[in-house]
Amino acid sequence: MALPNPGMLVEADNTALVVTDPQNDFLSPQGVTWGVVGESVEENHTVNNIEALFRAAKENNLPIFISPHYYYPTDHGWKFEGALEKLMHSINMFDRKGPLNLEGFKGSGPDWLERYKPYIESENTIVVNPHKVYGPETNDLVLQLRKRGIDKVILGGMSANLCVESHLRELLEQGFEVAVVKDATAAAKVPEGNGYDAAVTNYRFLANTVWSTEEAVALISQGETRATVS
Repeated sequence: MALPNPGMLVEADNTALVVTDPQNDFLSPQGVTWGVVGESVEENHTVNNIEALFRAAKENNLPIFISPHYYYPTDHGWKFEGALEKLMHSINMFDRKGPLNLEGFKGSGPDWLERYKPYIESENTIVVNPHKVYGPETNDLVLQLRKRGIDKVILGGMSANLCVESHLRELLEQGFEVAVVKDATAAAKVPEGNGYDAAVTNYRFLANTVWSTEEAVALISQGETRATVS
């Protein structure tokens, strides 16, 4: 028996676009993870698709929230880590000089992809505190959404089976409706498996609905439409 597809109503007053980790270390060929995520990013046209979501949201006055990933020197004092945490710390992924120090930040791995800056560095875009592992349990994303009366989220960003999936799971537990945009993300391909394939399977099992970027852009533009596509 096929799974149902409940869909999600896109409404301007209570729906937001949430993008995780739109940063150079994931999405630029110069980023420290490109060797393992680059193939997936290119296959999914992830960079272009995230930008298409940003553009549609801005053109239709849909709120944008960014949930970034930063590590400060104090975070390297952690006594234990999971597999990918250990890798991220060892390659200095998302490393900044400190929470109040932007020395060397511009154009660095933790900085935004340059083409996204007009959308992110905008007065109406909300950049929340950094998450420290994968999910929003360690930042103020849920608070910022709730304070603006938002209970529906269109979700994309990096990476598919880590931060995007963890945000999906926590937002669902917190009572949000979530539509995941399946080609506005990507993931590592390693000998142990393809993180993108694993994530897309779970998106279908968990999310209220799963859309392509083309579908999401059309629905953002239309507004107030219950979509059960994909």
